[in-house]
Parts: sequence; C-alpha cells; structure tokens
Amino acid sequence: MTSAKPLSGRQKRHLRALAQRLEPVVWVGEAGLAPGIVRSIDAALGTHELVKVRMREPEDKRALAQALADATGAELAGLVGHTAILYRAHPEAPRIALPGNEPEP
Repeated sequence: MTSAKPLSGRQKRHLRALAQRLEPVVWVGEAGLAPGIVRSIDAALGTHELVKVRMREPEDKRALAQALADATGAELAGLVGHTAILYRAHPEAPRIALPGNEPEP
C-alpha cells in the first residue's frame, strides 16, 4: 500500500514544514499499536494525507513510529519528540504536491 518510491529527504523536509501547523489527530497510549489506533490513523490519513500522531512515552519511539507507518501503508516523514509525522497520498486525488513529483509538461 505504500508508494513505490520512498520519500526523498527534500520531500520529507517539505512534509515536516507543512506539519508544523497541524495538531496531533491521534494519541497512542500505553497500549501501543492497538487495532483501534491503526483504524483511527488510517481514517485520518484517508481524510488529510498528512497527520501527526502523539505517542505517550514509548520505549522505542522510532520503532513504534515505523510500525504505525507500516500498519497504515504510510511513509514516516519525521519524528519530532514523541510525535510522528505520517504521510500517505490519496490514491485518486492527492492534495499535497511533493517537490520532485511535478507532472511532465
């Protein structure tokens, strides 16, 4: 479900800049990667494409953030503190234009 090409550093930087103004839409508690959390993130990605997920003091925040991305078919665009930034382009009508993905003239 993830994109065929991983995000470049430039694209991740662009997404992190866009995410600065966003509030976390999902909070992951001590239960970690529960099915309800995955469904909530999946729904948020379907609606917004770019979401912040706040994790409550995980043992390994990078591993949990990557597991959330993998479970939802998203790309991990960044990790700031205990907040993961996840991106998944809308399959039919993406709203976020990534640098380097401009259409050919």
